Amino acid sequence: MSSAPITLTVNGTRHTFDGDPTMPLLWYLRDELALTGAKYGCGITSCGSCTVHVDGQPVRACTRRMGSLDGVSVTTIEGLHPTGEHPLQLAWREIDVPQCGFCQPGQIMQAAGLLRNNPKPTDQDIDTAMNNIICRCGTYPRIRAAIKAAAEKRS
Repeated sequence: MSSAPITLTVNGTRHTFDGDPTMPLLWYLRDELALTGAKYGCGITSCGSCTVHVDGQPVRACTRRMGSLDGVSVTTIEGLHPTGEHPLQLAWREIDVPQCGFCQPGQIMQAAGLLRNNPKPTDQDIDTAMNNIICRCGTYPRIRAAIKAAAEKRS
């Protein structure tokens, strides 16, 4: 199965992929580019731990196929801010959100998409946007608090 190379930008760097177009973006990021922030959790888009941004929108990298990514821009947790100082990353640390930490990159990437589209979210907005990201440790109250804190810092 031969196909044309796929060109995409990941965290500001242009890459060419000439492998299997059915490969999930998550495997490309983790195995080919050594960007291991996005995690494999369920493989069926249910848990959200693999969330990255494609052209600025949160997507699940576990099922997004490389063949659908020609010409797009991908941002991972590693590319959200060059030194980890995005308002959400700062709020996550200040509020001590993570417990085990496994889902937190996906949580932050989903929250970044929320704040991009809604800079002043209500509790209901936050709950709706974050509804499909599973935190097995149950840190949801701290996640909500961190999103609100980041929104305040951005204003």
